Amino acid sequence: MTEQHGTARDPAAVSRFVEHFAAQLVEAGLPRMPARVFAALLASDAGVLTSAELSERLTISPAAVSGAVRYLARQHMVSREREPGSRRERYRVHGDQWYEALTNREAVIRRWEGALREGIASLGRDTPAGHRLSETLAFFEFVEKEVEAMMGRWRAHRQDLFGGDGENPPARTGAGA
Repeated sequence: MTEQHGTARDPAAVSRFVEHFAAQLVEAGLPRMPARVFAALLASDAGVLTSAELSERLTISPAAVSGAVRYLARQHMVSREREPGSRRERYRVHGDQWYEALTNREAVIRRWEGALREGIASLGRDTPAGHRLSETLAFFEFVEKEVEAMMGRWRAHRQDLFGGDGENPPARTGAGA
């Protein structure tokens, strides 16, 4: 297997990585097919593949690719693009996919906070259920602030490591290289 940038790859090693990382994502709660598609996109140099390429690499049907991409797009983990001059779609994973996924979760947390406030008002703050909801609300408010602060630190750290926007970082080996 040779990637777009001319780097020779051992197809078996790439496949092992994709399946191993996908298994880790599944353990963390991601459905299996979206996890495999996401891992395959991450493992491609360009970070972009067509449905046919994903089907071939993962030996899955185009319908399985479509469902996985639909899920990943809803989670803001991949985006869909049209190939120039073609009706074919390409699916792209960006360097900031983790930021986008966390930001999406932050919006969900804010909706949960609103629902919890309604529950507290309905049940009464001083009831046992109201107390549980208040504690849950306080936790989500804490998480929301921590994620926001953490993402600011991440952007600064990313800039230090990769410069620019980090979309195409220089080749590195290991986490601290």
